[in-house]
Amino acid sequence: MSADPSSRMTAREAIALLTGAAGFTEHRPPPRTLPPDGPLGWAGYDAARERAAERTGEDESVVYGTGVVGDRDCTLLSFEFGFLGGSLGLLTGDRLEAAYELALSRRLPLLALVATGGSRMQEGMVALTQLQRVAAASTRLRAAGLPQIAVVRDPTTGGGWATVGAGADVVLALPGAQVGFAGSRVRPPDADPYAYGAEGQFAAGQVDAVVPAGELRGTVGLWLRALGTGSRAPHDVPPAAPLPRARPSSASGLPTSGREAVERARSPQRPRAEAYLADYFTVRRPLHGDRSGSTDPGLLTGFGLRADGQPVAYVAQCGTPTRPAGYRAAARTIRLADRLGVPVLTLVDTPGAANDAEAERAGAGAAIADTFAAIAAARVPVTTLVIGEGGSGGALALAAPGNTHVTADSYFSVIAPELAAAILKRPPAETGATADQLRLRPQDLVELGIARSIVT
Repeated sequence: MSADPSSRMTAREAIALLTGAAGFTEHRPPPRTLPPDGPLGWAGYDAARERAAERTGEDESVVYGTGVVGDRDCTLLSFEFGFLGGSLGLLTGDRLEAAYELALSRRLPLLALVATGGSRMQEGMVALTQLQRVAAASTRLRAAGLPQIAVVRDPTTGGGWATVGAGADVVLALPGAQVGFAGSRVRPPDADPYAYGAEGQFAAGQVDAVVPAGELRGTVGLWLRALGTGSRAPHDVPPAAPLPRARPSSASGLPTSGREAVERARSPQRPRAEAYLADYFTVRRPLHGDRSGSTDPGLLTGFGLRADGQPVAYVAQCGTPTRPAGYRAAARTIRLADRLGVPVLTLVDTPGAANDAEAERAGAGAAIADTFAAIAAARVPVTTLVIGEGGSGGALALAAPGNTHVTADSYFSVIAPELAAAILKRPPAETGATADQLRLRPQDLVELGIARSIVT
């Protein structure tokens, strides 16, 4: 797929696309003078810089400052690809570090509009080490609880992708943009070009959304609202996410037996995660993928806004066995919400973790363990509603200790009753009795102290 022509806009055109009539105030770092032809004395480097400045009207490959996107003040940095391919050198590093520090000092979200071919060869290792400066500045911003959003344009490759781009909390891409660590001239000649594009990176869970240029301002504006204001001091505890309302069900009352509880939870007619999320939020912005090359369509994650404007992060199982990519995406979302001071809602609905050979090879155990750890370490409140099947540890990994609630259409069990009967060498006819012994009904879970309430 070819790149959208808008993805090759200049640095200032990209900024104007986001800020519109609100305008942009440019900032500059303290001036620094390079030796003739740069730190390596690369013959012709000064002349190349002069030609790039004449062609673009810029004196470096990054422009940064402050502006308003939607209704949020933010720090913006934008790469000028026409200036030596948007490459990173020592002076670029000065500007990038200053942009992050500006966001930190003013407690503003950072919005990076990236178009770069990587580090500048004419400055050698001096250029490459600018990536360490960017990583350190980004880490300071992260520790302060301030969000980072990257919009990757065409092309975004090399160290710029591996720091400013892929290192952001939310990564959006323009359609058809070349996106990848390996640029077009250094990748294997037989490489699949789809893997190095915005759409391929989205399919691999490395990009959260591919957004046409005309929708970018609105999309980024909603993301800035959904990620919170950034005004909360680090480690302040926000109010807990409210419980969702019970969605209409074909069944009424509470199940009278364990078998009935399981049947109701497995019924195709009972409401699923999508119905709960649609009722709960007025705006949803999905996060996509595990940042390790995989996605799980059976697990939804992201941030949303409720009718009163309260931002809430969500992790929702959709009734299928949850795959390792789903648990990694869940842990990613919970940790991001924790850093930003946004409460979390989890919806539990799975027969259990995926148990096929592919899931084992993909690290099912480690991914589940990491999700348990993310919830255990969260300083923000996590609210859980079990809306269907609560299958063993694969479901418990997303349940908040002390703040789990259940619907009348749900069950929660150490193991599925059929498997429990098989392990105990009981005939299939005793599955119902085994379900009763497991005490998995909603009312049993409240009596046992596993759930705080039944949402009806």
